[in-house]
Amino acid sequence: MEKKSNLVSPIGLIAGNGHFPIEFAKGARDRGLSIVAVAHLGESDPALEELVDHITWIKVGQLGKIIKVFKRKGVKQAAFAGGLARPRLFDGFRPDLKGMLLMARLRSLKDDVVLRAISAEIESHEISIFSACEVLTESVPKSGLYSRRFFSASELEDAIIGWECAREIGRLDVGQTVIVKKKTIVAVEAVEGTDRAILRAGELCGTDFTVVKLCKPQQDTRFDQPTVGVKTIETMIKAGGSALVLEAEKSLLLHPDEVVQKADAADIALVVAASEEEMKELASGGRSRQAL
Repeated sequence: MEKKSNLVSPIGLIAGNGHFPIEFAKGARDRGLSIVAVAHLGESDPALEELVDHITWIKVGQLGKIIKVFKRKGVKQAAFAGGLARPRLFDGFRPDLKGMLLMARLRSLKDDVVLRAISAEIESHEISIFSACEVLTESVPKSGLYSRRFFSASELEDAIIGWECAREIGRLDVGQTVIVKKKTIVAVEAVEGTDRAILRAGELCGTDFTVVKLCKPQQDTRFDQPTVGVKTIETMIKAGGSALVLEAEKSLLLHPDEVVQKADAADIALVVAASEEEMKELASGGRSRQAL
């Protein structure tokens, strides 16, 4: 039985970059919810304007404006969808007074610290923050082998190394993605984001590398969940990647049918697992293929 949603219109959307905010808006509309969006200039897709009931464009750091818009429009619940390019903290960061006061209180500018602080400030104004997964339940993948083919022996070895490393860089709040080839860590995601890390890996090591993208151990799943979509597979094809690992129940797989079709067409192996041991079993063919 599908869990009943407790969301009530209008809901707020704090939109970042990528396709995630678009999918969130479509999912909310399908559920009959009206949407008040706050989108970031230079980051969010302008196409979002056609999918929401109201949109306000802001610069990165304008926290006071987010709260003011939501309160004026009667928003009591809001979600984050999509990230922000971390270089924006160096170029394009234009905080308002509330944003500056919050940043001044922080002892660290790590993603998790900043997002938790922003969330707490918004919630102090009686606007609760919920996980975007409550709208995109069909995009939260369960464990399984999603591709036609299993991992090769070398891909599995690389996936094990990648899983261990991704856990560690996540714990340090560096990034979510690690790329491995021939038992060597080729690239680690930092401020550039997943797609650029994958492209850099292709430039450094050529084809046939393994991508592992996991949720950070301390991550608040209301924001910044590991997200993969068709563009990720297209980036892997361009760069020469051959295998992809995601974490079950803690990731988002946008348009899973399209992702799997594109991955199979390119002979990319795709595994979603809840643990390293489960990933080994699934990747090597120890369990049946996930039913889509």
